[in-house]
Amino acid sequence: MSIDRQAHAVVIGSGFGGLAAAVRLGARGYRVTVCEKLDKPGGRAYVYEQDGFVFDAGPTIVTAPFLLEELWALCGRCMSDDIDLREINPYYRIRFDDGSHFDYSGDHDAMKAEIARFNPDDIAGYERFLKASSMLYEVGFDQLLNFSFDTFGKMVRVLPDLLRAQFYRSVYGLVARYIKHPKLRRVFSFHPLLVGGNPFRTTAVYALIAQLERKHGVHFAMGGTGSLVKGLVKLIESQGSSVRCSSAVTKICIDNNRATGVELESGERLEADIVVSNADSAATYRYLVPEENNKRWSRRKLERARYSMSLFVWYFGTNKRYDDVPHHMILLGPRYRELLEDIFDSKKLADDFSLYLHRPTATDTSLAPPGCDAFYVLSPVPHLDGNTDWTEAAERYRQRIASTLQATVLPGLESHTVTSRLLTPIDFRERLFSYKGAAFGLEPVLTQTAWFRPHNRSEDVNGLYLVGAGTHPGAGLPGVISSAKVLDGVVPDPRPAA
Repeated sequence: MSIDRQAHAVVIGSGFGGLAAAVRLGARGYRVTVCEKLDKPGGRAYVYEQDGFVFDAGPTIVTAPFLLEELWALCGRCMSDDIDLREINPYYRIRFDDGSHFDYSGDHDAMKAEIARFNPDDIAGYERFLKASSMLYEVGFDQLLNFSFDTFGKMVRVLPDLLRAQFYRSVYGLVARYIKHPKLRRVFSFHPLLVGGNPFRTTAVYALIAQLERKHGVHFAMGGTGSLVKGLVKLIESQGSSVRCSSAVTKICIDNNRATGVELESGERLEADIVVSNADSAATYRYLVPEENNKRWSRRKLERARYSMSLFVWYFGTNKRYDDVPHHMILLGPRYRELLEDIFDSKKLADDFSLYLHRPTATDTSLAPPGCDAFYVLSPVPHLDGNTDWTEAAERYRQRIASTLQATVLPGLESHTVTSRLLTPIDFRERLFSYKGAAFGLEPVLTQTAWFRPHNRSEDVNGLYLVGAGTHPGAGLPGVISSAKVLDGVVPDPRPAA
């Protein structure tokens, strides 16, 4: 590392992991250049503006505001001066195929009352589940989330606590141990789908999400999640660093097994003392790192790994308001385990589906013209190892979803829709650079968690680091922001400028 200039870090990608990494590196004295492929920052948190409507492309749920507050504090600022976070209540409405619903919130008494409507005997089991979730939170959040697992010894040290917390079970298996009613089992096991996992095989560590929500709430940033992206970019620029959009990285330059910079699609080369990839970890090793520098994550191993599902997302605006629809709604289809098997195992596009419906204008009316509503509806679908031709199937699938919404919670939808756009698994592969079009990177199964996941410090290339959903600790806003915090323990301090 040169001693006659400020140390330079290049960050590939401006998703939340990359932006958080840039802030943290800047606070430690690095000059940072963030290279973003798209024309605006955000990555999966890109913002579409269309016909007077504002659509957050991806993340919509903030469950650990203190992780964001830390980034503002590193810059000597208070997040509340720039960002208006509002707690959502209920957190979600879970609607079953028969029309019944469960309002999921942080109010303990209200939750017990909701459980009693389905099965009063499950209230005691719910209390026991909360204790188990609390133990997983203490181990998973406090001992796993913010620390590197780049040696197996670190994994071994926390293994006794993980065993006591029943991490070896699946999330659904843990829930089913305490809760008997089939609908309530779905209510308390769906969370892994928010981070790309199948509840029937995602490690029970992810049951900590239930405790995370209870402790810190579910929030929405006024102006949309994109307001957080804008706020983080301003922090980076205030540190003297920069975010360069329309600057796709095509290669990580390596000399003597050390990352020395990146090459852009334009042919320009940016030299760097360290490189941090916020790109999908599998795509990073498959396409950006030369094959001869990959031993741990060879092409063969990447191909054989398990990947999350992909997503089909329909963004749409209506010229009327649907005020009886809450901010977050989950519409469960007639099948649960079987549908997940179709998505994750058979990789076939099923005739039925479950949906996440996001109506941000329930909280922030500025995201749509007066008297209108902005929505997006998301359907988990197989990644691109399946045989679905999305160039042919996308519009038909959208029509099926629209018909279901119109028949259930959005009457008259098709006649009131005034703007529309789609995101398919092809977009995840081509636009968002996700291997196989998997929306959340590697699937969060036990054998791909912590030490078994691509490490935050590259196993093969010195000076190369990873953040984001595909590395430790995993997907979801808390996970990707925490992956940047992990860097504090593995990236060396920069040498001071002469």
